[in-house]
Amino acid sequence: MESFEFFNPTRIIFGRGAEKKIGEILKGDKIGKVLFVYGKSAIKKIGLYDTVVSSLKENRIEFVEHSGVKPNPVLSHTKEGIEKAKDYKVDAVLAVGGGSVIDEGKTIAAGVKNNRDIWDFFKRNVEIKKALPVYVILTVAATGSEMNGFAVITNEETQEKLSISSEYIFPKVSILNPELTFSVSAQYQAYAAVDAIAHVIEHYLSGIYCPKLQSRFIEGLIKSIMETTEIILKEPKNYNARAEFMWSATVALNGLARLGIKGGGFPNHMIAHALGALYDLPHGACLSIVIPAWMRWYLDKNLPQFERFARNIFNSDKAEEGIENLKSWFKKIGSPVSLKDAGILYKDIDMIAENAYNIAIVWQMEKTYTKQVLTEILKKAND
Repeated sequence: MESFEFFNPTRIIFGRGAEKKIGEILKGDKIGKVLFVYGKSAIKKIGLYDTVVSSLKENRIEFVEHSGVKPNPVLSHTKEGIEKAKDYKVDAVLAVGGGSVIDEGKTIAAGVKNNRDIWDFFKRNVEIKKALPVYVILTVAATGSEMNGFAVITNEETQEKLSISSEYIFPKVSILNPELTFSVSAQYQAYAAVDAIAHVIEHYLSGIYCPKLQSRFIEGLIKSIMETTEIILKEPKNYNARAEFMWSATVALNGLARLGIKGGGFPNHMIAHALGALYDLPHGACLSIVIPAWMRWYLDKNLPQFERFARNIFNSDKAEEGIENLKSWFKKIGSPVSLKDAGILYKDIDMIAENAYNIAIVWQMEKTYTKQVLTEILKKAND
């Protein structure tokens, strides 16, 4: 097992009605004014907007709204949020929504406290040294952003989708009420499941060595994600299934799953980010296209772990069957499994590979993932 340090400062408040505590929590932390970040109409439709506003007012917390966050949050809107937060001199960011809202909220929190072009942080030209505190009320379980120090933003001008990572953008408090996810559509539940699986399967398969403890932990998460997703698709308001899925998605990317694994990375996310930047596709849809193709390409490089995956997840001794079974499951729940499924033309592969290679350079993965290799993987994803 590799040596490691583990750090996660996020306080989790989990359960029914937990969102009603937000004003009290902010008041207790001596927060007087927040930038209230959310998407479009979803939180209003489920009554969450009114609940949050009521709690803030009851506790005399001033708030400035920053709405309109896109499913793939964009740089221009994020910069508007940074300027708004500076103008109104807010003490913290309150992000109410799914991963996209949280990611934009985190980026705004960093942008307010660092007098630089925020995109410099995404290009890894400079490190984040401080940020406003971030508070979260989660409405879509998928990305794990509610309990980690990552954020992903798309620069719509350059068609780049990049990430930042910093201990300073971990949410201070995240509120998780499974009931707030009851309205998540079947389609987006499918995308969420793919994303959560991707977060644990990447290092599990690409790592040079994955300890048995971590392998079992990851396999347990994958099984829970798959089982609860199938229940949710049939019973959208099944509290226990929503609760278990929600916590599984959080734990999948809160740092625990990767501890002690030697090597590994996020190559599937790298390619998926290129697809998301170029075609504005849902992140989970991009991942379900890429993962089976990458698995076929990487299979011979870590055959024993692929065999373990097939055996422990799908009860098969053949690694290839494990890949095909996962692809079939993605298709079964309604997520695309090929470029063709997403309406992406074969002739676009070179352009996608170029975009992904530029991300590989930023992530320092370009020696393994050359443009030629990326092209090869994308060709496997064509159908």
